[in-house]
Amino acid sequence: DEIPTVVGIFSAFGLVFSVSLFAWICCQRKSSKSNKTPPYKFVHVLKGVDIYPENLNSKKKFGADDKNEAKNKSAMPKNSLHLDLEKRDLNGNFPKTSPKIQSSPDLENLSPKHFAERKKDSVSPDSLKSITSLSSEDKQDKLGTLFFSLEYNFEKKAFVVNIKEARGLPAMDEQSMTSDPYIKMTILPEKKHKVKTRVLRKTLDPAFDETFTFYGIPYSQIQDLTLHFMILSFDRFSRDDVIGEVLIPLAGIELSEGRLIMDREIIKRNVRKSSGRGELLISLCYQSTTNTLTVVVLKARHLPKSDVSGLSDPYVKVNLYHAKKRISKKKTHVKKCTPNAVFNELFVFDIPCEGLDDISIEFLVLDSERGSRNEVIGRLTLGSSAEGTAGEHWKEICEYPRRQIAKWHMLCDG
Repeated sequence: DEIPTVVGIFSAFGLVFSVSLFAWICCQRKSSKSNKTPPYKFVHVLKGVDIYPENLNSKKKFGADDKNEAKNKSAMPKNSLHLDLEKRDLNGNFPKTSPKIQSSPDLENLSPKHFAERKKDSVSPDSLKSITSLSSEDKQDKLGTLFFSLEYNFEKKAFVVNIKEARGLPAMDEQSMTSDPYIKMTILPEKKHKVKTRVLRKTLDPAFDETFTFYGIPYSQIQDLTLHFMILSFDRFSRDDVIGEVLIPLAGIELSEGRLIMDREIIKRNVRKSSGRGELLISLCYQSTTNTLTVVVLKARHLPKSDVSGLSDPYVKVNLYHAKKRISKKKTHVKKCTPNAVFNELFVFDIPCEGLDDISIEFLVLDSERGSRNEVIGRLTLGSSAEGTAGEHWKEICEYPRRQIAKWHMLCDG
């Protein structure tokens, strides 16, 4: 009786020791992984909150602009990632402190002397001029002003853009006389970096204060880049309204001395697009025996500039309607960086009724945008009620079934 008892006791101790050893090894692996530098290419800081891992930080972090933050960070443990969530307000936003440059009152109270006291900050003369108040007549003709800052961190080879706020935006909602603005930013000409801010509800003076950090951009290439800001208003039930845009060529902008605070007037977006939306070559064939409609999207040409780079990434979305109700949809592949795309893609639609009297087909040419809603470049609708070449094309395929008929069509506004 004593031997089994002793064996059971030793087995229990061995099991406890094995579990403890396994738990200790797992903790050591987690701690070693946390100490490794993650392969970050892009970091987003919201409302000035520092979310950098400690081993990516230098002595002066990008989000620390005042001495109070430096004192708070020195008191924190070295290997901690701190987000003080208890200081948020009811909306989940962090309270604004007076030393930060993130709201309208802060920017109005700034003076040239204040910027001179900063060791690494510099101000362009244009930004000081535009802070002055505008008359009521000028405000009616303008779309507002965008405030932002640029910085280059040589230690991390990182380009830092802080979108501070926008002032004097027009009201895109006629009922509430307000807007739900947000900003999309693209680094041109390659359009590799596309980011956007959060949506701020019911405001014409949104204070974003969001920082976007792009790693792996050499300082020698900064002069060849261009920043494109697109200011939009979110619409829950339809396509977002475009308020305007801001284009910032970085050629001639010196960032070696530190942060540069800038502001620019928002202008209407790419006025040249209104002159034409391009053309689309479509081939249609109605098979009366099988009651099917064959659609071939062949080519697109002379597509307008989707952004200031002049390079769009077009694709075509095909929607089939029966009695004004969409019953089927297809889309082509995306063609990269071209205003003259060749698709050559065939789609076959089953028609739910005899004949094409209640059938219409819609072609939407869109620009592919990663991480955001794709923008409609142009639209084309074919059906019995269509006019011009679209109506003639539809009439021909009805009169000559089983014949593949191709025509070029002008695209209209989306």
